[in-house]
Amino acid sequence: MNQNINIILAIIGGVFLAMQGGFNAQLGVQLRNPLMASLVAFFFSMVFALLMVLLSLKSLPKASVLFGIPKYLWFTGALFSVIGICLYYYTIPKLGISTMISLGLFGQLLFSVIAGHHGWFGMPQEPMELKRILGMVAMCIGILLIKEN
Repeated sequence: MNQNINIILAIIGGVFLAMQGGFNAQLGVQLRNPLMASLVAFFFSMVFALLMVLLSLKSLPKASVLFGIPKYLWFTGALFSVIGICLYYYTIPKLGISTMISLGLFGQLLFSVIAGHHGWFGMPQEPMELKRILGMVAMCIGILLIKEN
């Protein structure tokens, strides 16, 4: 796939994540419980994902592949997703969507720069260079500008 298309898809994915954060934070306020909003969101996410898998699946993975996957990979991503999403739904009504999303993106960027530097998760190593550090500083300045009233 063309790299420009991947960039556009990544931006659209970010827009969708911000939108779902806003909608589900509203749901959490209406329910008076951000954890309940997370439960509802994950339930319907599972339903939609199941439909997408059923519509797109060409074949099931072999049992040997399923049993070869380390056990922790079956649940750790979901655990971190639930914690992260619950924190989004809890903080968006308190901080505002632009502040929360920019702070959340900063957390993602900070972790990704550290993880990339060390090559965690079997990903290619991306050495910490001055331009990466300057990018982090620029993002911090951007967050301060967004947060200022």
